[in-house]
Amino acid sequence: MDVSTLRRIEADPNYQKLVSERKSFGWTLAIITLIAYYGFIAVVAFAPGIIATRIAGNITIGIVIGLVLILGSILLTGIYVLRANSQYDDLTAAIVNAIKSGGKK
Repeated sequence: MDVSTLRRIEADPNYQKLVSERKSFGWTLAIITLIAYYGFIAVVAFAPGIIATRIAGNITIGIVIGLVLILGSILLTGIYVLRANSQYDDLTAAIVNAIKSGGKK
């Protein structure tokens, strides 16, 4: 790919929108994940009695919260994939089509 093509891609409003939205959404999901995981570790460090509370038999609140964290991370990944497959793929296709139509003759 030549430099002029790269410049056309970078100047494309769809490309700028794609980069902006993907970065913003990615950071939002990352922050949610970090808050959840660090919050769990904070509870472990500062209030271990809470997570050691037994719910049924050997199952504690800590085990349940840990499982919820793992499932929540999978859910957030799924949300990102759904958005990528719907909005981001459309923007990428628009960028590719714009470059193809305005490409070399």
